[in-house]
Amino acid sequence: MAVQVTKTMTIGELLNTAPQVAPILMEIGMHCLGCPASQAETIEEAAMVHGIDADLLIEKINAALAAEK
Repeated sequence: MAVQVTKTMTIGELLNTAPQVAPILMEIGMHCLGCPASQAETIEEAAMVHGIDADLLIEKINAALAAEK
C-alpha cells in the first residue's frame, strides 16, 4: 500500500515511513532532518519555517512516492 503523505505528518513519521524522500527535503533547505525538534515538527510547520508552500511540498513528495511504483 502506497504511503499518502499529509501536512499533519511529522518529519519523523515521514522519514520513518519513506526515508527516500530525504533528498527532496534537503533540496528545499531542510538540512536538519535528524534534529530532535524537526522530528516532532509537522511537515506544514517545517514548510512554514523554511518559507515553502506546504501544499506544493506535499504534492512533490506524493508524486515522487507514486513514481516509485
